Amino acid sequence: MAQPILYSFRRCPYAMRARLAIQSAQIQVELREILLRDKAPEFLDCSPSKTVPCLKIDTKIIDESLHVMAWALAQNDPENWLEMPPKGYELIAHFDGPFKQSLDRTKYATRYPDANPKTEREKASVFIQKLDEQLTQPFLFKNTPSVADMAILPFVRQFANIDKTWFFAQPWPNVHEWLNAFTQSDRFLKIMDKYPKWTTGDPITLFPTS
Repeated sequence: MAQPILYSFRRCPYAMRARLAIQSAQIQVELREILLRDKAPEFLDCSPSKTVPCLKIDTKIIDESLHVMAWALAQNDPENWLEMPPKGYELIAHFDGPFKQSLDRTKYATRYPDANPKTEREKASVFIQKLDEQLTQPFLFKNTPSVADMAILPFVRQFANIDKTWFFAQPWPNVHEWLNAFTQSDRFLKIMDKYPKWTTGDPITLFPTS
């Protein structure tokens, strides 16, 4: 079987999810870094949605971040990320749906002239407050990470980065600690290594590197 190919973009939270799960599963893939403003033709031919992440395994295409996570963890789940109650998947759905909608309308306000960014930030904050209440231990459901933690954290990071001063001034101590532990971890730093834009004929880049 040929090496699985992962089309990725370093800063995309959806692509971060895929890289986190592949790293945890200790599976090695060929990583192809894509620029969203200048997408490689091979990527456009491969991805039905034309968005990252996109995983190609021989003739099989996995084009959704949560499906990439599920595929990787089905191969190997040494950290037991899949040990999670059904509520975890409900939480992910809330963050992929209404939270992400409000995040986008806060971060990219000029794209949504009919939306009020302050109101949207308040809507997103309701979800962060609920997370803070959920985080009674180091992670959402146990003392170790689950799929929910690693699926949601990249989007909380994106929300925090809109205005870090404001975010860390909010009464969310558990979320602040959870997010800081994530962004300062070797796990996160290793998935955020910088790679040049991939073009046809480039040498293969393996991920993770070790």
